[in-house]
Amino acid sequence: MQDDEIPEGALRVCLAAEGQVGAQGEFEVLAITAGEGNGWVFPEAALRQSLALWEGVEVFIDHAEQTRSVRDLAGVCAAPRWDTAAGGVRVRLRAVGPSAELLREVGRQMLAVGEPLPRVGFSADVAFTARGREVQEIVRVYSLDLVFNPARGGAFVRALHSKGGKMTEEHEPSIQKVTLAKDGQNATQPQAEGLAGQRAQLNRYLLDVGLQAAKLPPAMEAYVRGQFEGRDFEPDQLSRAIHEARRLLSDLAGPGMAVGPGRISGMYDTRDQLQAAVDDLFEAPRDEHLKNLKAHRLQGIRELYLMLIGDYDFHGGYDRTRAQFALTTDFTGLVKNALNKLVVNTWEMLGQAGYDWWSKISVVEHFNNLNQITGILVGTVGDLPTVAEGAAYPELAVGDSPETATFTKYGGYVPLTLELIDRDETRKLKAYARELASAGLRKISRLVAAIFTQAGGLGPTMADGGTLFNATVATTAGGHQNLRTVALSAAEWDAVGQAVYNQPMLIKNAAGVYGSGPKLAISPRYLLVPRTLQLTA
Repeated sequence: MQDDEIPEGALRVCLAAEGQVGAQGEFEVLAITAGEGNGWVFPEAALRQSLALWEGVEVFIDHAEQTRSVRDLAGVCAAPRWDTAAGGVRVRLRAVGPSAELLREVGRQMLAVGEPLPRVGFSADVAFTARGREVQEIVRVYSLDLVFNPARGGAFVRALHSKGGKMTEEHEPSIQKVTLAKDGQNATQPQAEGLAGQRAQLNRYLLDVGLQAAKLPPAMEAYVRGQFEGRDFEPDQLSRAIHEARRLLSDLAGPGMAVGPGRISGMYDTRDQLQAAVDDLFEAPRDEHLKNLKAHRLQGIRELYLMLIGDYDFHGGYDRTRAQFALTTDFTGLVKNALNKLVVNTWEMLGQAGYDWWSKISVVEHFNNLNQITGILVGTVGDLPTVAEGAAYPELAVGDSPETATFTKYGGYVPLTLELIDRDETRKLKAYARELASAGLRKISRLVAAIFTQAGGLGPTMADGGTLFNATVATTAGGHQNLRTVALSAAEWDAVGQAVYNQPMLIKNAAGVYGSGPKLAISPRYLLVPRTLQLTA
């Protein structure tokens, strides 16, 4: 997690705090108190739980607009404790860093001058979780900053003993007013010189740190250093000078930079260009890696044939003297790939239109040979018998019902003749591919539908001797008890659902166990009806 990153689910807000300055530049700061701040209610329990988070929190001059800078560091917090009287978290703040003297000086002047006072005080930058407007937990403390016009008007309220003067305090019921009693005279000349020396030391420190972080070339660094060394300056002036030096360096070095080759995002050859051109000719979808490839636009199948075969006289053979490409990718391979894509694309479109209804009630299996297929309905285990202590486990009656089928081939071909190529009938060739896809999908649809419609709706004869659908009781051989003849209606559909739920599962095709399996205990999911009953369904 970055230093300024807000934890997930947390909110971030800056709240005013109160401070007291102590010996050696140390402050007593009331970092946060129970109550309302920036529209959020901070209960005492949430503040007490956050005590450990205040240990080691840095103090900066002003809140950060983007990222923190080391030149704004002014102190660090330590020894957090709960202040019962104030109802808040009190910490000890030690001034340290490039802006530490600024922190001390602001404290001295705020305590030395009378009313009115500038709106300067401490502000806590915290992240928390909340429910409504009430804070539940403080999850992180980012900093405790000295800012102008804090949200709740935090201020310096008390001063202890400090070198160069004697600070006293007057106690009032609601606020502590502070006055500075001089030892009979104002600040002496040596003290003023000491402040000037500290300021010069701070400037040298900022200059060294800023140039070191900028990483400028030696000549440019010496130029910037010459502008500020031995002078009194503000941090913003140094930042602007470094920025200008970088810009000048970029302008001078830019024209001489060596620019390398662009990033290679893909490599294509003539075969890829040909395949993309043929796909576009037949309006077939391109392969994923060829979608952004620029290819020649073919006028028709005739142009492709002449370009690859060179058979301008239409003899039906390859003429190497006139063919423009000598590749392993031949004319038939390119056309085949494009037409196969058209078949797949048409299959998907018809499936979305509803022609693949059978895929919802069946499982597609793939086979590696054309041998006879055997589908096995494995019997279930019936009710488990009781086994006495020390007795042997009995054998369970479990069987199966094998059903066999043979492969049958269906298909044909559409010829691609020289006459079709000579007449450049590209549209007809595209239509052939789409019609082949439609014929294949419709064939599968008819074959699956025949299972439910053949033999007058009784279906094929199964291995147990009964038809797929019959009204014979399930306790006899070949009895499936799954045929009803009442017209479709809401009441009949409910009766079908009950019958499916109560249908006994197969245990074994053997006497004594017919129809003795447990109930299927599921409701029907699909209803297949002819077009004439669509409205009724």
